[in-house]
Amino acid sequence: MPSVTVPSATVPAPAVAGVLLTPGAGAGREHRTLLAVERALAGTPVRRIDFPARAAGRRAPDRAPVAVAHVRAQAQAFADELGVGTDRIVLGGRSYGGRMCSMAVAEGLPAAGLVLLSYPLHPPGKPATLRVAHLPDVHVPVLAVSGLRDPFGTPEELATHLATLGGPHELVLVPGAHAPADDDAVADAVRDWLVRLGRGPTPAGSSPDRR
Repeated sequence: MPSVTVPSATVPAPAVAGVLLTPGAGAGREHRTLLAVERALAGTPVRRIDFPARAAGRRAPDRAPVAVAHVRAQAQAFADELGVGTDRIVLGGRSYGGRMCSMAVAEGLPAAGLVLLSYPLHPPGKPATLRVAHLPDVHVPVLAVSGLRDPFGTPEELATHLATLGGPHELVLVPGAHAPADDDAVADAVRDWLVRLGRGPTPAGSSPDRR
């Protein structure tokens, strides 16, 4: 599948100690794509989390300030458990979850990088309603993986708006729409990017379950 890479001209990111994954607005931590990513990263500690609304059984997503605060708290707790700073944690997730993580980083949360799976640039059919104002304030390496037919952002739109990021980024395009069916392709893209970022997963089964 085609991809776009913008190399870094800055100091390399610190070694990745763990990956925090968040779900989309209507899903939870057991989403199949998040599970596939965790499997692909065997050997790297992964924590999948729910947002407060989901944990409380509510269907509507959390307001952005609540969700961003939750990301910050969970990232700090995960980093504390691993004995590192949050600058050693990669944050990200699917759709709404990835966007909340990117907002947390834009607001100053240190991170080793961001993984944006099916990033929702805009609501379907509303290309003028963009969710990109914070992207120039993101200065960490970013991986974006999206379906070629995603109504939340075309490949051309993604390339245009990801170019405003304040740090290096890669865009990987896979077959499908907003929830690509090939979870392995998405997970492999995340794993390969992490290898380039500084720490590749070690053999499967070598790490405890950290969720």
